[in-house]
Amino acid sequence: MSAADLSRGAGMSAIADRVRAVAPSADLGEERVVRSLFARVAVSALVEPGDMDAGAMVHRLGAETTVRLVQDGGDGERVLALLRERCPDEDLPTVRRLDDALTRWRGRLDPSGGERILERGAQLGATLVTPDDPLWPRGTRDLEQGSPLLLWVRGDPGRLVRLNRSIALVGARAATGYGTHVAMEAAAALSDRGFAIVSGGAYGVDAAAHRAAVASGQVTVAFLAGGVDRLYPAGNTSLLHRVIETGLVISELPPGSAPTRWRFLMRNRLIAAASQATIVVEAGSRSGSLNTAGHAAQLGRPLGAVPGPITSPASAGCHRLIREYDATCVTTPDEMAELCEPVGLPIASGAGGEDASRGAGTVGTGCDESSVQPGADASDRSGVILQALRIRSGRSVRELMNSTGLDAARVQAELGRLETLGRVRESGDGWHREVR
Repeated sequence: MSAADLSRGAGMSAIADRVRAVAPSADLGEERVVRSLFARVAVSALVEPGDMDAGAMVHRLGAETTVRLVQDGGDGERVLALLRERCPDEDLPTVRRLDDALTRWRGRLDPSGGERILERGAQLGATLVTPDDPLWPRGTRDLEQGSPLLLWVRGDPGRLVRLNRSIALVGARAATGYGTHVAMEAAAALSDRGFAIVSGGAYGVDAAAHRAAVASGQVTVAFLAGGVDRLYPAGNTSLLHRVIETGLVISELPPGSAPTRWRFLMRNRLIAAASQATIVVEAGSRSGSLNTAGHAAQLGRPLGAVPGPITSPASAGCHRLIREYDATCVTTPDEMAELCEPVGLPIASGAGGEDASRGAGTVGTGCDESSVQPGADASDRSGVILQALRIRSGRSVRELMNSTGLDAARVQAELGRLETLGRVRESGDGWHREVR
């Protein structure tokens, strides 16, 4: 059954049952919700991660319309006409680019692909999360049209809120003893401070960071370059199963998808976007972790690099980040934690213990916006406002009030103070966080 079947009203009950199995918290009482979610699954099977054309069409036209245009033979001129009708004031892609995109996606059409994806996800016990879900990692929104269409999650999805206070530790697969030691010490110390540890599940630095967080009983998150059923590399299968038990394994690709070189590079953008800061622990001059660092820098995320011996080729990439790309030299977990805002927020007991329930309003770390009280210290208020702001898209005072729990006077006072410090700026679409 395809998304076209849904558009004709066929099989809605069967599809709703399959969607409900992987998205139990979604409000599936309305037919449009089922159609939209199923269409996103269908689109995700047609496109590669980070496809800006797909992101633009889904954002502007909706997933259902996007699938229908692919299936029904729509051409670039038809798509452009729809885009002009709905977005008359925006810069739009050319007809040729749209034609190329539609041709690319049609080569992957599979009428029953969406159903198989949902069935496989249900068999895994995976959860499907979309941008409309309150647990959606808010940092990924800074990717704008390159943001994932959806995420497949293994592990308790309630732990997604822990990404609101997280640090990515990345580095070489062929890590030295020095790199492995630093990664484990940093992961253990940072997770004890209430940070979720984010990485890519690979050998070397990634595995050391995940292993230390698991051993500490804390949350760690592994973003994969294939489906959440393709635990890669095979040598880390046991470790990734332990990550699922205490943390999360996440992918934007449908179950069954194989990891490829391009998908590894695109996976790295999620690691950088979902985390508050990225630390490169050890990296050679051609290490893939430099790609993650590049994404972090492009997004305006704090970037740190651990120095190594000047004679070690395994640290040449870190030294280059410090010398040429303004990465902060970090040598201790305290220095790594200082890259994140807010600095020094109190961590509630149980930060790394019991997981937050799905849809909970506060986080055990005490750093979720809604947990800040009106009488909180000024540094706390500034911190949560900075966390609530984005670099590329603005937020109004009203939106900041809703997300932080502060009243208008306190929000405006803190914005004024932060503006004088060069930390925020106001533009036509609202307040933005400045790149540091």
